[in-house]
Amino acid sequence: MTSNNKFYSIIVGLAVLAYLATALVDNQYYFFAGFAILQLMIMALAWNILGGYVGYVNFGSAAFFGLGAYAAIFVLEYFKADLFTQIITAGCFSAIVGLATGALTLRLRGVYFAIATLALLVVSETLILNWDYVGGAAGAYILPKRNPTVLGLLIVGKENALFGNYKEMLFFVLCIFALVTIVICRLIERSKFGRGLEALRDNEQAAESMGVPTLRLKLIATTISASIMGFTGGVFPYYMTFIDPISAFNLDISVNALAMPLIGGTATWLGPVLGAAVLGTLQQIATVTISSEINLLIVGLFLVGFVIFAPDGFLGLIKKFRNRGD
Repeated sequence: MTSNNKFYSIIVGLAVLAYLATALVDNQYYFFAGFAILQLMIMALAWNILGGYVGYVNFGSAAFFGLGAYAAIFVLEYFKADLFTQIITAGCFSAIVGLATGALTLRLRGVYFAIATLALLVVSETLILNWDYVGGAAGAYILPKRNPTVLGLLIVGKENALFGNYKEMLFFVLCIFALVTIVICRLIERSKFGRGLEALRDNEQAAESMGVPTLRLKLIATTISASIMGFTGGVFPYYMTFIDPISAFNLDISVNALAMPLIGGTATWLGPVLGAAVLGTLQQIATVTISSEINLLIVGLFLVGFVIFAPDGFLGLIKKFRNRGD
């Protein structure tokens, strides 16, 4: 079996396990914790497309996440759209915003680009705070549809349904999306497009002088990254059943999206997955045993430690220990 076949077999196997978990596990907390960890993982993978592969540090992840969430709220309020239409709309809207933002800011580098993305977060939150149609500062409640069906098949219900409740269904949806995002990131790494991004990260001026279309590659990377964040945000309101600008545009989202790839390793898709799995699990344990208020403290301590002692993240440490063993 080739490495490609093994990889896709593992992806399919994980999807099957996720569905079996919804049927066999009764404790709903595991789905809540799993949803939170998967959300962190997808955001970290999305951030890494621009921040890791290209080297552009983005502090505006929460802006794309929040705009995706509120795009979903808008189509729910205006069109009474179903969940999956909301999610698709969220991803598409964030992609458009990402493309527009990239066209305006990607000629900047370093701290200037980081400040520009942070400004996008502040502006986005301010606009939503003052838009009463989607709830404004007071927030908005979402009432999930009872007994939803697709092509006559009951999706959520007490009996003869694919899922027993919305929490289980949304956990499974996010799990599938996390696996799809991993596949997308792996395909990028192995493609000509990915090699172009790597050339940009190593030396943008040299890449441009060799004929690499640097701006176009950066715009594509920004659009893909923003759309994935938007899709993730589109699931968030339905899961929480309440959303307000403070939770949707929370700076914690941007900090986690940035920190987890740096802690796991930015060279490959496995780094963000590893960083999110480890730190996300620690955050959930801390939430249950101590307080959710220390979650950012955990991220901060890990980030400082890895920046000083292991700048290549978990993957760099693993590679170092393997080389010592050889």
